[in-house]
Amino acid sequence: MTTALLTDRYELTMLGSALRDGTARRRCVFEVFSRRLPDGRRYGVVAGTGRLLDAIAQFRFDTRTIAFLLDSEVIDERTAEYLADYRFEGDVDGYPEGELYFPFSPILTVSSTFAEGVILETLVLSILNHDSAVAAAAARMVTAAGGRPIIEMGSRRTHERAAVASARAAYLAGFASTSNLAAAAQYGVPTAGTAAHAFTLLHDDEQAAFEAQVQSLGSGTTLLVDTYDITRGIENAVAVAGRDLGAIRIDSGDLGVVARYARERLDALGATGTRIVVSGDLDEFSIAALAAAPVDAYGAGTAVVTGSGAPTAGMVYKLVEVDGRAVSKRSEHKQSHGGRKTAVRAHKPTGTAVEEIVLVGPASDLADGERLVQRPLLRGGVAVAKLPTLADSRAPLRAATISLPWDGLKLSRGEPAIPTRLVP
Repeated sequence: MTTALLTDRYELTMLGSALRDGTARRRCVFEVFSRRLPDGRRYGVVAGTGRLLDAIAQFRFDTRTIAFLLDSEVIDERTAEYLADYRFEGDVDGYPEGELYFPFSPILTVSSTFAEGVILETLVLSILNHDSAVAAAAARMVTAAGGRPIIEMGSRRTHERAAVASARAAYLAGFASTSNLAAAAQYGVPTAGTAAHAFTLLHDDEQAAFEAQVQSLGSGTTLLVDTYDITRGIENAVAVAGRDLGAIRIDSGDLGVVARYARERLDALGATGTRIVVSGDLDEFSIAALAAAPVDAYGAGTAVVTGSGAPTAGMVYKLVEVDGRAVSKRSEHKQSHGGRKTAVRAHKPTGTAVEEIVLVGPASDLADGERLVQRPLLRGGVAVAKLPTLADSRAPLRAATISLPWDGLKLSRGEPAIPTRLVP
């Protein structure tokens, strides 16, 4: 399926004008960066790169699409002829998925003709802004969970396609699984899920519902115990599944208080190995507040798919070089820095990150503890060999968050975890 219409009209009108005046084939460099992190955030997480590369490969203008654009008077015949043969043949470099970024980090660099690169702006930003916002929120929740697994269950709280992308981004950030089956089919994200309150209400009583679920899924299943009275729910769950009951789920009430009570009841009934899963509008702050509670796993939904208050990463796509000449935007509060950049992350001998160095031009020699952050992604429009898989990108993110100074992992408001230094 073509992704060519996942764009804004002005990109095609710019293309048409550039084709008319002869500037369309000038060699250009576009960069994606964020001028600031979302309010209260100390780092960003790059996510969506794999989806973006697939979308660029599918960015083609077929006969039907071109006919629509002509009929709508969006393009003229000259532009239609160009688009009929369009295929991105430029180069793309960028931060790999799972990498951290900071203000003015050159997250993605597109090197191509003006015509090839300008019409990718909306596609690039819509994917990276959404997925990176979700991944950053999810990463904060993973940190707050302190090693306890989190299930992504936000599909019903967002657009149906955004739900799939959100599940992918959350898994990248360290979530254990998702409730979304499309994410499993498309990206291999593990799934989890058993029953909702509707299943309990369907039956004549709670015990009958539990019996039906255990008969179908076994005693290792997770039983939702707060449809009616939680005390009776726990007793019914253990009575039906026995002491080998896998887990109970609590979806309401003061979760810390209720989890402690549930643990006491389960232990008193001999179900000492039964785990406690809690859900219900959890975000990184409520997860952190449950750190001392006897909770074994979390289910997070709305806050994940909405970026936990920051639904976009605030990235922009700017032209920074034309035919080797640096160009920049100087509008107040919307400045950009001209010239192609090179990103270097500096670390202490202990491995702690201390600085994001953004150089205009190539890096000469790297000092001890410095590493290049960008990687080649496309060459001549073709993906470079051995790009990391989604599963492979989870470990680098864990390593990157571990490398941050301790203050950088705080959930409280503060400055970015490390400063960015621009070297002209």
